[in-house]
Amino acid sequence: MQRSQIINKIGDIYSNHPEYGYRYIYNQLLEDGLSIGKNRVLDYMRRMGLSAVYPRKKFCTSFKTCKDKVHGYLLAKYWVSSGQTKRLYVPQSNQVWSGDITYIKTNNGFIYFAAIIDWHSKAILSYKVSNSMDTTLVTEVLGEALSKYPAPEYFNSDHGSQYTSHNHIELLKKYGIKISMNGKGRSIDNVVIERFFRTIKYNCLFINDFKNIKEIKQGIKDYMHKYNYNRFHSSIKYQKPMNVYLTDLKKQYHKHGITGKQSL
Repeated sequence: MQRSQIINKIGDIYSNHPEYGYRYIYNQLLEDGLSIGKNRVLDYMRRMGLSAVYPRKKFCTSFKTCKDKVHGYLLAKYWVSSGQTKRLYVPQSNQVWSGDITYIKTNNGFIYFAAIIDWHSKAILSYKVSNSMDTTLVTEVLGEALSKYPAPEYFNSDHGSQYTSHNHIELLKKYGIKISMNGKGRSIDNVVIERFFRTIKYNCLFINDFKNIKEIKQGIKDYMHKYNYNRFHSSIKYQKPMNVYLTDLKKQYHKHGITGKQSL
């Protein structure tokens, strides 16, 4: 098995079991028929920046202030039992969007990548790369998505100050969107966009030798088009995310008269 396949396999296991350390993932790989050394699994996980959720904290891109209002997690109904585990099931597009920020390390420090994803289709509806992660970053990304597409029923995020800021909350309320936020210490509640960030890092950012921020932004732009329009996604029966999203919007438009800025 090639290195990229091993990395993707480790990433898949970790996404479903973020509490797993390298020993658990090593044993899961063995059970899945992959012969690999325990130390090699540890090395890959370190390179991928993965660690069990409880023992260690990941790099933080969100900070909550005392004045920020806390909202509850409203999306438990979309987690359905599957054997001894639970899996996420959102029946159609535009029911749930979620947003998050991840960091990208450069030779000159960190830059920040904010995005919004549709939970059913896995389409990325808006994104932005910025030198700072202040509240305007996520509000601009949300505003762009709402300028192109109909508002969803729910919007989920973490409790970071960017997402609990007055401007961001008011924009959600303006469009009648129900506000959902992750449970405390439960990044798994926003797993859809976490998986996307892993995908773009391992299929774009980590395998290309970008020289500067301009090249990074262009690389992300090129990959975003590929991801949305050309890349088959296993969770939607090997269809393409934006094709699924826009097809669903057309069906909703004809059934309910839902309208949006983007031509359907």
